[in-house]
Amino acid sequence: MQNPKMGRLSVGILFAASLLIGAGCAGTGQTVHLHVPQKQAAALSLDPAVRIVIEPFEDRRAEKTRLGLRTHLWGGVTYFDLAGERPGVVLAHALADRLSTRGWKDRAWTVRVASSAGATTSQDADIVVSGQLLDFSANAKSRAFSTMVNASSKLVITAKNLGDQSTTTRNIEGSQRDTLFWFCDEDVQHLLAATLKDGFDRYLVDTTIEQKAVRAAR
Repeated sequence: MQNPKMGRLSVGILFAASLLIGAGCAGTGQTVHLHVPQKQAAALSLDPAVRIVIEPFEDRRAEKTRLGLRTHLWGGVTYFDLAGERPGVVLAHALADRLSTRGWKDRAWTVRVASSAGATTSQDADIVVSGQLLDFSANAKSRAFSTMVNASSKLVITAKNLGDQSTTTRNIEGSQRDTLFWFCDEDVQHLLAATLKDGFDRYLVDTTIEQKAVRAAR
């Protein structure tokens, strides 16, 4: 037979836990700025023979004012946005970091980010990578004792080979989801970074470098 005192204690603990969780569940409408790109471990060798320039991505998202929001259990929202540069510039630097550490064939390639689009010639680079940002978002919904977080990305990446003027275009789309008991803003940051990394990884699988040009992988 259950001890009445123990039953009341359990209810009290549950109620206290609810108050603690609920205390952080009222949104104030503030914006949390996320540092999404995460540094990759460096590769063992650098290939200086191929020069790659990445132009800032064109931001074609339907919602450009933020990345998403968190809906709180007790009402209100918190907005998410990127820290620092515009999203198209942030993604260009993230891809440059990926290629300059562990890119095609796990090599470190010579990569730089252009200050603007359309100004690179064959005297400056062998390959120019540009892209369109169609979706890069994260949303969270808090419920009793859990928060569900969803992140998604949709990119169009085009590599123009200046030697023969050929191009290779890939559509990269992905999403990730996580359900958390204890939520913090870094969880959204990590999930977005993982979604972006997954997209870049699949781009590198779909393409390869041959004779100073990006080609479709066979």
